Amino acid sequence: MRITRTAPGRARKSVVLATTALTACALVLTGCSDDSGSSDKASDGSITLTVADYGQFGYKEAKLFAEYHKLHPNITVKEDTTANEADYYPKLLQQLNSNSGLGDVVGVEVGRVKEVTDTQADKFVDLSKSVNVDDWVSWKEKQATTKDGAVIGAGTDIGPMSLCYRRDLFEQAGLPDDRETVARAVAGGWEDYIKLGQEYKKKAPKGTYFMDSASAMFNAVVSSNAEQYYDKSGKAIYKDSASVKQGWNLAAEVADKKLSQGLAQFQDPWTNALRKGTIATVACPAWMAAQISTNSGDAFKGKWDIAKAPGDTAANWGGSFLSVPKGGKHVKEATELVKWLTAPEQQAKTFKAVGIFPSNKKAYDLADVKSATLPYFNNAPIGEIYAAEAQAIPEAVLGAKDASIKDEISKQINNMEQRGTKPDDAWKAATQTIDKSIG
Repeated sequence: MRITRTAPGRARKSVVLATTALTACALVLTGCSDDSGSSDKASDGSITLTVADYGQFGYKEAKLFAEYHKLHPNITVKEDTTANEADYYPKLLQQLNSNSGLGDVVGVEVGRVKEVTDTQADKFVDLSKSVNVDDWVSWKEKQATTKDGAVIGAGTDIGPMSLCYRRDLFEQAGLPDDRETVARAVAGGWEDYIKLGQEYKKKAPKGTYFMDSASAMFNAVVSSNAEQYYDKSGKAIYKDSASVKQGWNLAAEVADKKLSQGLAQFQDPWTNALRKGTIATVACPAWMAAQISTNSGDAFKGKWDIAKAPGDTAANWGGSFLSVPKGGKHVKEATELVKWLTAPEQQAKTFKAVGIFPSNKKAYDLADVKSATLPYFNNAPIGEIYAAEAQAIPEAVLGAKDASIKDEISKQINNMEQRGTKPDDAWKAATQTIDKSIG
């Protein structure tokens, strides 16, 4: 949202949410699965487990794989990461269909989990037999549960929303820069956010932009609603969805008023803009903080801050799952690893390391979450901000092609910003492409 998670979500990561494709089995380091399911244990009984994921899950930063090796000296865990989830997912489907090249553990982004659950569930281990799914926020468990009650993914993180902003740029533009005042300024919703952007633009430091992209704001708006791209019957209703209409109209307004830099998130121009410091605000699900700090670098440490998201409706953007393919060589060991990685203690460590917010409710009472601050973001009290948001997130209706719909709409919003495409023309292009892709 992970980055993303397309992001990540995540593009992650969404999170993000962002770009080389996974290669075939020969490049997945070790632990690749095949039709045989045969073991590749070394003579001393040691094995290597491969975790295939995308964006930034935070395990490396939290040193969890090294810790797991100390607990299990015969197991080495390697991570095979694809930067962009949009590149990762098609390869994952190819690997599932051929039962070749899969990691022992694979990541699945929330925008894909409905499709995977509906069409690929028979290829994954039912984790409800080994993981206590009641530990997760309830809607997280349901997202990866089949009609027969099998749980094919263990929740890693969720993406409660906030607003990340540059304190120094706000000050230079004559705007209040403390997080409480910023939160009050956008308390009325994303409309207030746009108004704040117009104030910023009046005295904006040269070469800077109020937000990175209108498509990011669109995703945040849609994510605050239970009904998004599909209804409960599984019908695609994105053309008539109130949340999509609201997000689209607000994005068109941002493009018209030139309040953003018009950058597709997680692509090179976006990461370069963060490095150069030209972006003043980013719609910020929890996993986005890691993306910002990684790409902005030491030069902007302490200059970023985090405030409550616009409006009074909680939103979740992104989040991921860990799944265990049945055809893996080390299914039992991989399942135990997933159980350990998604336990509250490990999710708290990942949150402490990179700000990726736990989906495991028991982690919320741990000190690493409850009292967490992010030094990079002026010691913002992220445990307090995200926990309060997480408790109020509505249960969203997921659809099989959520990610594809979102990606195409975001692409056309970027066209409005970058190419000056008229909103009606951009919407027509988006709907034509989406209708072809979803059938």
